[in-house]
Amino acid sequence: MNLVKKSSRVTLHFELSLEDGQIVDSNFAQIPASFVFGDGSLLPDFELALLGMSVGQEASYVMSPEKAFGAHNTSNLQRMPRSQFAMDLEEGMVISFADMKKNELPGVIADIEEKEVVVDFNHPLAGRSLTFRVQIVAIEEVA
Repeated sequence: MNLVKKSSRVTLHFELSLEDGQIVDSNFAQIPASFVFGDGSLLPDFELALLGMSVGQEASYVMSPEKAFGAHNTSNLQRMPRSQFAMDLEEGMVISFADMKKNELPGVIADIEEKEVVVDFNHPLAGRSLTFRVQIVAIEEVA
């Protein structure tokens, strides 16, 4: 029987949902996705959950924040002068910033005060447990 190994190309349907059942991402109604084990397409713990699964098998895994997008880190909250923003701001708004290396970094407006704005640079799913539901469609050996 062909099982998912660390040398596999895996084609699968997947779904990510929050604790309350809200679906964050799913391709069950679309073409299945493919990835090569270890190529960085999936988070490492999500890949490890697939090891030993076979074609047609379906399973759900609850992933703690540490195994998903990490814990919510308060050091990723930054205060910036409100004068830096030339636009109307709303809480929850996502704004693109550039880091020191000029890489794009999305930040969420967390709080708007009279003189300062708090921007949250955590991943939007940080601190959340996720349910990772998968169905294996195909497994190929990668040379």
